[in-house]
Amino acid sequence: MGVVDRLGRNTWRAGIRPTRAGVVGGGCLLAADLAWISRTRPPDWPWLLAWFAGLVVIGLVLPGAANQVTLARAHLAAFALVYASTSSGLVDLAWVVVLAGVSDVVDGAMARWLHRSSRLGGALDPLVDGVFFGAVAVGLAVGGAYPGWLAGTVLARYALPALAGAILLLGRRRPRLQHTPMGQASTLSIGILLGGLALFHGLGYPTAALRWAAEVVIPAAALATFVNLFWSNRREILGARRRGRAAGTPRSDTTP
Repeated sequence: MGVVDRLGRNTWRAGIRPTRAGVVGGGCLLAADLAWISRTRPPDWPWLLAWFAGLVVIGLVLPGAANQVTLARAHLAAFALVYASTSSGLVDLAWVVVLAGVSDVVDGAMARWLHRSSRLGGALDPLVDGVFFGAVAVGLAVGGAYPGWLAGTVLARYALPALAGAILLLGRRRPRLQHTPMGQASTLSIGILLGGLALFHGLGYPTAALRWAAEVVIPAAALATFVNLFWSNRREILGARRRGRAAGTPRSDTTP
């Protein structure tokens, strides 16, 4: 709590003040995190505690209850990583995936109901999804539930859009990274397949068919996301390329 308090004071001095939703949400999430650590006693709990503390600091300055619900999935990512990496925790992992899916539905509905939809929330949502499903994928690969290349595909599905957005921002372009029906369908399919694999593997059911489906659907969903990302930002991407070519075209001082 000392780290959180010090960093919270630093953000205040920098002109970024904690919000009421951030204080309440951060307190509730940190209490849940500490209760989970106390109950499960994970081997690397100091690192997990540092992760939770960092998320609380970030959450302090996030406005709106919907953004706090979104950030909760980043907290759940640590739960997922611990459960996914051990065969004894796969049933618990399935419940964590379900809880994350519920939060994904609730935060959007809450933002619309409270009329608090924002670009910040739209950008935060896919970023947190990437953190959560990346943790699930890496944990399942470490635990041997499926191959490492599939975990890499899941990570790329979320990391590449974030990287593309950062590049466009550095080029002074405005990227369009908001949730779309295609992106939501992609996230839903990944969640169902990862959660299903965890549940079937944990209960001792055959996973060959579900694993085959994951190896087909997840790369296809990632590819569709990349195509949709390019199409949504084609003006920004192609416009930047045209300006770069124009800047590199030598001027001629001769006249015909």
